[in-house]
Amino acid sequence: MVITPIHYIVVPLLAAFAIPLLVKIHKELPRIIPGLVMFYNIIISIVLMQQVNEFGYVSEVIAGWKAPWGINLIITPFSGFLVSLISFMGFVIWLYQYRFKRVIDVGELKSYGILQMMMITGAIGIIITGDIFNMFVFLEIVAITAISLTSFYRHRDGAEAGFKYLLIGGFSSTLILLAILLLYTQVGTLNMAEISEKIHLVPQGMKATILVLFIVGFGIEAEMFPLNGWAPDAYSQAPGPTSAAFAGIVVKAGVYGLIRIIFTLFDIEGAFDFLIIGGLVTMIIAEFSALKQTNLKRMLAYSSIGQMGLVLIAFGIGTKTAVFAALFLMFNHAVIKSLLFMTGSILMYNSKDKTISTLNGMGKKLPFISLLFSLGAFAIVGLPPFSGFWSKLYILTAAAGEEMILLIGAILAVSIVEIVYYFRVVSKMYFAEETEHITIFKPSVNAKIAMGILGAVILIIGLYPDLITGYLHNAADMILDKASYIDFVLNSNAPVQ
Repeated sequence: MVITPIHYIVVPLLAAFAIPLLVKIHKELPRIIPGLVMFYNIIISIVLMQQVNEFGYVSEVIAGWKAPWGINLIITPFSGFLVSLISFMGFVIWLYQYRFKRVIDVGELKSYGILQMMMITGAIGIIITGDIFNMFVFLEIVAITAISLTSFYRHRDGAEAGFKYLLIGGFSSTLILLAILLLYTQVGTLNMAEISEKIHLVPQGMKATILVLFIVGFGIEAEMFPLNGWAPDAYSQAPGPTSAAFAGIVVKAGVYGLIRIIFTLFDIEGAFDFLIIGGLVTMIIAEFSALKQTNLKRMLAYSSIGQMGLVLIAFGIGTKTAVFAALFLMFNHAVIKSLLFMTGSILMYNSKDKTISTLNGMGKKLPFISLLFSLGAFAIVGLPPFSGFWSKLYILTAAAGEEMILLIGAILAVSIVEIVYYFRVVSKMYFAEETEHITIFKPSVNAKIAMGILGAVILIIGLYPDLITGYLHNAADMILDKASYIDFVLNSNAPVQ
C-alpha cells in the first residue's frame, strides 16, 4: 500500500463513522480504535517526512484535477512538522485517556471517540489542504467537535463554556467566510498558491480589509487577545484529556491558519507589526491574569494563552531565527502544556473547586505526578536544561538581532510573572501543609507512561536540541520562501505515486 497525504484525513474520518458500528461488536473498541488510528498517523508522518526531506514537498491531487482547478493536499517542511506533532500528541493523549475513567457509559464512550476522530481529521485537514475554502471547512469541523467536547460532561459550567465557545466561534467562522468571499471576488480562485500569485492585483484597501477579517477570524482560534474569551472556560471545563488536546492539537491548527494567511497569501506592510503588538498584548494580559487565578486549570489556560502570544511575537519579528524560534516554541507548548494539563487533572481529580490550595502536600501523596508537574512548570518558564529554555533563548536572540530592546524587556518581565505563579504552585505541593483531606486519584499505568513520555521528551530535547532543530530550520525556510511554494503547487503538482 502506498502511503499518501489523503490517508491523514480518510483514516480518522472512516474511524469516526465506524465507531458506532464497532461498538455493537465489542464495547471496548471505541477505546481502542482511536489509538490505532493515531499510531497509523505516526507511521504516515514518518514515511511522508522522509519524502519531504528528500524532495522538499509532497503533493497529492484529488480526483486528478491539478491545481488551481482541483483540490490538492500539500506536505511541506512546515505542515509536515505540525502534522507529525499533532499525530504524536494525539497518540500520547489517547494513551493517557485510555480508561482515564474506568466506569463510563458506552454511549458516552462512543460519542467521545467519534468527536476525537473528527477533531483530528479537522486539525490535520486545516494544515495540509492547499485550498482556502477547504481550510474553512476543516476549521468548522474542529470548532464543532471542540465545542462538543467542552460541554461533554453536560453540567452547568460546561454547558456555559460550550455556549460561549459556540458564540465566539460562530463569529470567527462568519468573518473567515466573508474574507474568503471577498477574496474570491477579487482573484477568482480558492487555491492558496494562485491567490498568492494574484494578490498584487487586489486594491490595497480591499486587501487590507480582507486581511483584517482573516486575522480576527483566525485570531479567535489562535487565542489572540481580545478574541480569546472562550479559552479559559473551555480549558477549565473540558475533560482532562480534552484540555491537553486543545493545547497540543486545536490551537496549533488555528495558529497555522493565521500564519499561512499572513506569510503566504498577503504582502501588506505592517502585518508583522500587528502580530508583534497583538502577541505582546495577549502575552502580558494573559500572564497577569494567570497570576491572579486560584483555579489550577484556569491558571494553566491563561498561561497557554500567554505562550501563544509569545509565538505570535516571534512570527511577527519575521526573521529566519524568529520563525525558527516560533516553531520551537509551538513544539514545546504542545508537549509541556499537555503534560501540565495531564498531571494537573490527576492532582485535582477529586477536588470539587479545583483550587490551587488543594495541592498542599501533594508532593508526598503523588510523588511521581508532582515531579512531572514540576518538570513541566520549570520547562514552560524557560529554565535550563529543559526544552523550554531553548525556544525562549532563540526568541530573545531574534529580538536582539533586530535591536528590539523594549520587546526583550517586556518578555523578560512577563517571564518573571510566569515564574512567580508556577513556583507558587510547586512550593505548595512540596512545602505547604495539607489543609483539607482529598481522596487521592491513582492514575493507570498507561497514563503514567504517557506522562512519562512527555517528561522524557522535555528532558531529551533540552539536553539535545539538535534532534529537532534541523527539521525546524527547514520548516522556517519554507515559510519564508513563498515563491518556491507557489512554483511547486502550480507548476510541479502531481499525485504521489
